[in-house]
Amino acid sequence: WAANHKTSLQRPEIKLESLKEDIKEFFKLSGWEKKLQNAVYSELSVFPLPSHPVAPLEHLKEPLVYMRKAQASWEKRILKSLNSMCTELSIPLARKRPVGEQKELLNKWNEMGTDEPDLSHFRPVYAPKDFLEVLINLRNPNYENGDSLSFRTHLGLIQVPLKVKDIPELKEFFIELGLNTGQLGIDDSTQVPPELFENEHVRIGQQVLAKQDTAAAQQYIRQGSPTALRADLWTLILNISCQPEDILYYEQLKTNVIQHDLLVDSLIYKDVKLTASNDDYYFVFEDYLYQVLLCFSRDTSVLGHFTYNSASPPKSYIRGKLGLEDYAVFYPPNGVIPFHGFSMYVAPLCFLYHEPFKLYQMFREMYVRFFFRLHSISSHPSGIVSLCLLFETLLQTYLPQLFYHLREIGAQPLRISFKWMVRAFSGYLATDQLLLLWDRILGYNSLEILAVLAAAVFAFRAVNLMEVTSLAAAEAVLADLSTLKVMPLLQIFLFATVT
Repeated sequence: WAANHKTSLQRPEIKLESLKEDIKEFFKLSGWEKKLQNAVYSELSVFPLPSHPVAPLEHLKEPLVYMRKAQASWEKRILKSLNSMCTELSIPLARKRPVGEQKELLNKWNEMGTDEPDLSHFRPVYAPKDFLEVLINLRNPNYENGDSLSFRTHLGLIQVPLKVKDIPELKEFFIELGLNTGQLGIDDSTQVPPELFENEHVRIGQQVLAKQDTAAAQQYIRQGSPTALRADLWTLILNISCQPEDILYYEQLKTNVIQHDLLVDSLIYKDVKLTASNDDYYFVFEDYLYQVLLCFSRDTSVLGHFTYNSASPPKSYIRGKLGLEDYAVFYPPNGVIPFHGFSMYVAPLCFLYHEPFKLYQMFREMYVRFFFRLHSISSHPSGIVSLCLLFETLLQTYLPQLFYHLREIGAQPLRISFKWMVRAFSGYLATDQLLLLWDRILGYNSLEILAVLAAAVFAFRAVNLMEVTSLAAAEAVLADLSTLKVMPLLQIFLFATVT
């Protein structure tokens, strides 16, 4: 690439006086202008806005001290759980596979699901409900816990003061989801017959893809993506390029899996068996899930996201060198310990990407941009703490009777909705509906829509929920979300509710 530019710039018609304009023109003609714009736009979408020049690095990770402390102590608990499992089962964190085992794994790489190892002794390091207990106990030590607190603080499970949007602010933020805007996922739009809108929307989508403009794709997808264009649109929004070196990198990760056995491999295996393998939509993708998640655990490029993640990668020490920093290694190599349900972040993407390396790249990018926020403690508006608070605030403000009733019978709404939000609704909604929801996550570069949908589900089932008298009965009313239509629920809750 550099060599091409060099020869181009050595041409006699390029003059020093007009070099700046010539380079601009060259970028435009060669197509590199668009690539650079997309790269810059992508960076701006991921990294936090510039902070004060002397702000320490940990402020980029998380500005609030008590959140950082809570995250650090949660990480210690996870690591302790992992280490005690090692000790109990007398299994090392990592070992090199014998040659015979390497060959066997290579041969069955595309059908790992046929394996039935005994994983009865392995348990998930933690499940969402364990994490919820940690969030419920979060407190800001600088906050006066006297009588002057607003009434709301006492009613919900989340007791930290974070700023979350109310419905007028959400209406403004999600303005493209309004009742007067065409949407994919709504069957009976009053303004325009659905098929007319769909045909026009597909035509515009094809133009957006032809222009290869990340910002335009992100704006476009706020109204939903046509099924046929979704895979390409998501790739464009996340600025993923499938170059030969990307395929080579994926192959190197695969080699690493073949050569080394990690304890987290068994956790991944068990998680897929417990979740996706039992799911009516996703069981067919079992082999893909193993391939992607095993490679993901070895991918050290994932460590880069810890610069803006409140979490820090766990460290382990080479045997016999405990506590000596020179002998510390990140474990697992990507710094992410999977929890119960982790494989459900990958499963829906299998519907869009059928080549493992493309599927892999897509999942990795979705994880470092969005999903990590769902299992780390932070004050970020898309972080799980803010989402829980947003959900509780919406319910309590706009459905106070329902909220109070459920609280009185010991069925705090968050105890039911937390698992939906932590998994970004994967495994709970029908796949076509889930993909329409994830379109909007990408379109708005925000996870706040998860909390809005969770509140909308409670609003939709409010009449039945007002009749229940126990947590078990409330859970039964909300046990099956597979028939729900995402867009009508969101529109009714945001734009048709009296505020």
